[in-house]
Amino acid sequence: MAGLSDAPMQDTSPDDALRRNFMLLVQLRWLAVGGQIATILAVRYLLDIALPVHTMLMTAMLLVVLNLLVLIAERRHTPTNLQLLAGLVVDVSCLTLQLFLSGGATNPFVTLFLLQVVLGAVLLEAWSSWLLVALTSLAFAALTIIFHPVPLPGLYASRLSAPYLFASWFNFTLAAVLLVAFVTRIAHNLRDRDARLARLRQRAVEEEHIVRMGLLASGAAHELGTPLASLSVALGDWRREPAILAEPALAGEVEDMRTEVARCKQILAGILFAAGEVTGEAPARIGLRRFIGDIVGGWSGPAVVTLDDRLPHDATIVTDRALAQALINLVDNAAEAGATRIHVGVERDRDLLVIRVRDDGQGFPPSILGNIGKPYHSSKDRRGAGLGLFLSTNVLRTLGGTLDARNLSHGGAEVTLQLPFAALLVDEEHPI
Repeated sequence: MAGLSDAPMQDTSPDDALRRNFMLLVQLRWLAVGGQIATILAVRYLLDIALPVHTMLMTAMLLVVLNLLVLIAERRHTPTNLQLLAGLVVDVSCLTLQLFLSGGATNPFVTLFLLQVVLGAVLLEAWSSWLLVALTSLAFAALTIIFHPVPLPGLYASRLSAPYLFASWFNFTLAAVLLVAFVTRIAHNLRDRDARLARLRQRAVEEEHIVRMGLLASGAAHELGTPLASLSVALGDWRREPAILAEPALAGEVEDMRTEVARCKQILAGILFAAGEVTGEAPARIGLRRFIGDIVGGWSGPAVVTLDDRLPHDATIVTDRALAQALINLVDNAAEAGATRIHVGVERDRDLLVIRVRDDGQGFPPSILGNIGKPYHSSKDRRGAGLGLFLSTNVLRTLGGTLDARNLSHGGAEVTLQLPFAALLVDEEHPI
């Protein structure tokens, strides 16, 4: 796991990929300009075929100007889909003008329209790709009718029939449609794969973080277990001392200390249980309503917490300490956000258990809403803040559920937990 955190991270964001594709298009345009100039000069001066050289060279210079403008604009901001489309439309227009000046659809270089179509299918959004197919098909069709004929010497002279030109146009349009249909689908699949791999890498990093916290918590629980056990024995002896029994106030304080030590031991047992370690206790079975009710009723804080139970029937579940802690974290977060009233709603949506925690606090800042479930993203300044939602999200993920958060229009926030009943139920004799 160390390799994941120590390896240098490369920028694989969509903006970076778009910028790199934009620069590849610039390089390809430089090659196109060089190829056009070389071809024009070779045909005119080596093959001695009359061409409007000056006009055609000026058209190639338009691409040079476009590339220079693109390089200047690229340094200032990330190119957009519309800018890429505009650049390819200019390329198609310049190619159409070059072909118009050199024989139209009878020019064998008319198939270069397919290059623009392929580039559009790879670089552009789907609607833009199909627009480029329509533009190149219309340009091809126009060049079969309107073009500047080139007087060829007898050795090169030939005449293409109208049916042949129509078939060439139809062949081009069919190829362009098939290319865009399949290339856009392939590109979409590749983008989905990259997004899935990015999510898996993020999850691996988060799980490594959870493992580290679990090891620290488990180690702390083991270390604290011994002194707490010693305190429990000592307090048990003190409560039987005559001097303490003679002082009711002192005896009450000792009993309070024994209660708090027992509570600390219970918390440590919960930590070890959540970490997957055997504590000598069998997994407890409990009613779902009692499970939720104990969590809400046992919470002590400055806010008033109410429970709205909309479950039509009860069910027996295995006590899940991790889920209980996740719910407590959500209530704690609401109280720390300034909430005075916290509403916990429980209901069923088909095969899902839905728990909504709604409060009248300050709500989530926009920067937090965009990073729900990520560690150390919090509006609180203290060290370690932001782990509550992170841990709750990952608890829900291990149970096959999800966690969503939103701000309410009238103030406050709502966090929704959804998880399958199958992850909690232990028998089918108590339908929900």
